[in-house]
Amino acid sequence: MRRQAPAAARNRQPILDVLEPHLPKRGLVLEVASGSGEHTAHFAQALPDLTFQPSDPDENARASIDDWTTTLGLANVRLALALDAAAETWPITEADAIACINMIHISPWASTVGLIRGAARLLPKSGTLYLYGPYVRAGVETAPSNLAFDRDLRARNPAWGLRPMEEVVALAQANGLAAPLVIEMPANNLSLVFKRN
Repeated sequence: MRRQAPAAARNRQPILDVLEPHLPKRGLVLEVASGSGEHTAHFAQALPDLTFQPSDPDENARASIDDWTTTLGLANVRLALALDAAAETWPITEADAIACINMIHISPWASTVGLIRGAARLLPKSGTLYLYGPYVRAGVETAPSNLAFDRDLRARNPAWGLRPMEEVVALAQANGLAAPLVIEMPANNLSLVFKRN
């Protein structure tokens, strides 16, 4: 059941290095669109005092997530939830932090809107929303590899593609999140760390 994503193996530690300082010492971390489950497993092993709630709308992804959790004996990871970021209601009502890795560019814009609104509903004051992935930025030349990736995504699904970072930030601020900390990551990706006002 366990899936393996080469990108997850490469980026999970750099992501954790950026994310960890913005997480509470204890509490619940919701991961939206957990995919294979490798990020959740890695984070949970490194941060045993936190509880992790993985989620994914895809049944096979949830099976992979739960298999990783069982195989590694991770007592601080809950069973994966069936969660569609675009849905008006989610099967969870609170979280101290929310992480979403590599979803925004491979989903319709409605999923990003739902993600931001969901974070605004769930997070406590000063709670963290962490986003990771490739973006297009005003005034910053986009790497040729990201431009090619964007063309490939749009060819596969016209509703997909690299989003302008400024549009994501504006959406977040309109929903009560502060301007993000923006951190350059390997392979032309960005980490965006938002705090709830």
